[in-house]
Amino acid sequence: MIQIFGTNKSFDCKAAQRFFKERRIPFQFIDLKEKALSRGEFDSVVAALARSEGGRAAAVDSMADKAAKDYASFAYLDDSSKEDKLFENQLLLKLPVCRNGKDAATVGMQQKVWEGWL
Repeated sequence: MIQIFGTNKSFDCKAAQRFFKERRIPFQFIDLKEKALSRGEFDSVVAALARSEGGRAAAVDSMADKAAKDYASFAYLDDSSKEDKLFENQLLLKLPVCRNGKDAATVGMQQKVWEGWL
């Protein structure tokens, strides 16, 4: 089952939900303001992205939303601290975070990738 992590106010999260709804693909929406990703979920997203991004550090950098108001607190950390900072402050994530099982994940609008999941 597809999981979409995001916020109810995010237009991209609403668009992701609409994408799956229009194709009659069942999904679960989790509002990050109510319930954060567990450590296991977060690690599986990082691991899935690391395969396509070329390593964990690149994956963690790609997960951060450069437009977030707290991005400056993340941007200047060294790579070893960035993953923990992102886990602690998940509203820094580029939304939506979509998971398809444990092996596939995306951050941001990735409709081409999602079409490959169908």
